[in-house]
Amino acid sequence: MRVGVTGATGRMGRTVREVAAERGDEVAFTASRDPAGDLDAADDVAELLVSRNPDAVVDFTVPDASVAHVSAAADAGVPIVVGTTGFDEDQRAALRDAGEDIPVLHGANFSRGVQALLDAVEAAVSALPEYDVEVTETHHSGKRDAPSGTANVLLERIDQTRGKSERVHGRVGDQPREDGEIGVHARRAGDVTGEHEALLAGNEESLELTHRAGSRRVFAAGALDAAAWLADQPAGFYRFEEVAADL
Repeated sequence: MRVGVTGATGRMGRTVREVAAERGDEVAFTASRDPAGDLDAADDVAELLVSRNPDAVVDFTVPDASVAHVSAAADAGVPIVVGTTGFDEDQRAALRDAGEDIPVLHGANFSRGVQALLDAVEAAVSALPEYDVEVTETHHSGKRDAPSGTANVLLERIDQTRGKSERVHGRVGDQPREDGEIGVHARRAGDVTGEHEALLAGNEESLELTHRAGSRRVFAAGALDAAAWLADQPAGFYRFEEVAADL
């Protein structure tokens, strides 16, 4: 597979490049806002998509840049995998709209283990509808968005199962728990790759469902799996769970 990588000097971009080389994938271009050496300039993505002709692009950048890259990919007819999180509703709509012209896959998390966690949390919440639920996520100190994209997907799964709940982000002062609320906690420390926990408690017992990523490599490998899968799909808007189901 020939893959273009945007955000090539970021934490995830560097890891995608490393894992691609180990897998034998050809990196068609490596776009960065701070190009040096053999790196390509982020401002040249539209031209690189045409001149380098990748099978797909993997994008881990920031929301504004991702929207621009998706638009350029749509113009060039190149499938794109987006791992950026923190989009607002208009930006999410722009990604979905691009799916009318090219295959677009947006994933908050590219770990197969997290896909299993989502299913397990859904099953637990369904089986224990009266239990209190708290969601906690921990990431490295440079993580921009909070809660994380994965935590938001967990919360969406919970809402889909038991109905929309009020989300309380952290607690301070006089904060007794209200019925039906979900506590949400985001921690930022050191170089933690990513940890997500759902706690269900009631009936004098508690259940903790946790996923810990040992390395960003698991996300890079999943994103590259998604790119290879997406290259064979028709235009549309896809999720990583569809890829994981085929692995």
